Amino acid sequence: MEQKIHQGRNVKRFREMLGIKQESLTFDLGNEWNQKKISMLEQKDIIEDDILDQISHALKIPVEAFQNFDEEQAVNIISNTFSDFKDGASAINLHPIFNPLKEVLKLHEEKIALYERMLKEKDEMMARLEKSINK
Repeated sequence: MEQKIHQGRNVKRFREMLGIKQESLTFDLGNEWNQKKISMLEQKDIIEDDILDQISHALKIPVEAFQNFDEEQAVNIISNTFSDFKDGASAINLHPIFNPLKEVLKLHEEKIALYERMLKEKDEMMARLEKSINK
């Protein structure tokens, strides 16, 4: 039996992970959107491609994430690879297959990129607020 991906639920998950309220998403999607329409959209199994494109652009998440994310598979991966080390196994890997320092530097670069994106989005939001105040 093939597991069906619930695209609306995925939109809701990613929106909530980003800390974005439905009302904020309606602002980014345009005048024809309202909170109730977002709520109904998040209940749909399959969302039209053009709407997914709009949401993808607004949330800055690839369309494929909404189409392919399967929470059950993610939970299975986590539960099958997690260990609390109560059985005496060591939590320290003495022979890592990656360079931890490179990974830390990569995370640092990602953090800097995120900060820059956040500053840019803040500036855009301030410009939108100023524009709406000056109307």
